Amino acid sequence: MPAAEAIVPSPALLAVEGVTKRFAGVTALNDVSLEVRPGEILGLLGENGAGKSTLLKILSGVMPPSSGRIVFDGVEFNPHNPQDAKRLGIVTIYQELSLIPTLTVAENIFIGRAPLGRFGLVSWRKMEVDSRAIIARVGLDLDPATPVSALSVAEQQLVEIARALSLKSRLIIMDEPTSALTETEVQKLMSIMGRLRKDGVAIMFVTHRLEEASAICDRMTVLRDGRLAGHLDRDKGPSGGPIKLPKIIEKMVGRAASELYARPTLRDVAGDVRLSVRGLRTVRDPQAPHAIVLEGVDLDLKAGEILGVAGLVGSGRTELARAIFGADRIAAGTITLDGKTIAPETPADAIALGIGLVPEDRKHQAIFAALGILTNFSIAALGRYSNAAGFMAERREREALASYRKTLSIRMASPEQPIEGLSGGNQQKVILARWLARDPKVLIVDEPTRGVDVGAKAEVHQILVQLAGRGIAIMMISSELPEVLAVSDRIVTMRRGRITGEMPGIEATEEKLMELMALDQTQEATQ
Repeated sequence: MPAAEAIVPSPALLAVEGVTKRFAGVTALNDVSLEVRPGEILGLLGENGAGKSTLLKILSGVMPPSSGRIVFDGVEFNPHNPQDAKRLGIVTIYQELSLIPTLTVAENIFIGRAPLGRFGLVSWRKMEVDSRAIIARVGLDLDPATPVSALSVAEQQLVEIARALSLKSRLIIMDEPTSALTETEVQKLMSIMGRLRKDGVAIMFVTHRLEEASAICDRMTVLRDGRLAGHLDRDKGPSGGPIKLPKIIEKMVGRAASELYARPTLRDVAGDVRLSVRGLRTVRDPQAPHAIVLEGVDLDLKAGEILGVAGLVGSGRTELARAIFGADRIAAGTITLDGKTIAPETPADAIALGIGLVPEDRKHQAIFAALGILTNFSIAALGRYSNAAGFMAERREREALASYRKTLSIRMASPEQPIEGLSGGNQQKVILARWLARDPKVLIVDEPTRGVDVGAKAEVHQILVQLAGRGIAIMMISSELPEVLAVSDRIVTMRRGRITGEMPGIEATEEKLMELMALDQTQEATQ
């Protein structure tokens, strides 16, 4: 990532002064102040629920503050809607991209503002020429007539930035822009952010990825529980060194980073083998010839053990989880559970056998966003919360949720609250509670803390350790090696649908795991 360059302080382009926002008696933001200067990248950091999203909505014109003052370029800023903010030069790029897949790149860039030619008709030629100039500025080398549906996520992200530049943006707010990007794509985005900074564009960078924030941000503003936790500046020395991660974490959570990523103690996992997989192969889909298939996977998982599964993107980690859970068809191999051969053909079969899965894509595969927390909690165990006549035993259902709410420290207003209103960490806790209510024998968790802030990560890790302590066999898949190292009793590595190595968690290091994750098949054969 390009190192941030030292900048000479200049008058603030944006000044937020004592902003507060209240919702029906709940204070989401309380007396928050910050500044963003021209040609500066300001990191806006904080745990889920810290108030970042509320502040972004205020700055982008979605909602007004309850009190406080915002000044943009020396003038008081009171937008009534996002269009007002855009006209002034403030553009927000959200994590969920707003492009229309069926339209071209050029049409998306100029949507609602198409250049007109003679007789008031759209000038497609001018749109193409202007689009080429703008997309070149963000490093995209493609035809503006390309449909957005044909682009990768990273390319779509750059089209969003190109659209912001076409609006002559002076402040671009980026909300989790790297969450779905590969490391190479992240590097490219960071390079573009650095170029925009040199051009005098101010950027507010909202992210959970603290390493990225440390590398690129000139300054950081940290929120905690809706309040300002403090500001952090790059080192003032001649090299202008990055802001250190321990400092950031301590500001965010109010305690030292060493408490959040403690290495596991050597636990005596003496349970019997709960789940055993031998020679597992999956079916190649002719419609997706490049999809990852399992190529003869062998592994064992003991009762009360946390088995970490590490691998690069495309290694087959998620495909392994899906095969065990009955979501992908198995071509060959066997799965045994407590010594008995099983062959789940659907997720319903796996659930009935005592296997649960917390999937990687929480939004699309785990939660029912518009439904209440109570419904999301009980959906996998309706039989346990219904009476002999088939009606829901609501009192039993609510009592169970209340118990898990206390055990897992789920922060929510009420059981009827839509789950989409919870932070990512609390959504994940509800999903964990869903499976705990079924008392599973095996629980597979795929990227358990994706989109979850650093404080909630530590809580989820502790929950997994507690579940293993109850005898549940846990398979934890994660692309974050510090997470794998912090939680796992034993770790296996994967590459191209194969197991490439195994070691006790207490002996593992990032370097050892990366070496095993990068093994190709010829190297494996010589091991």
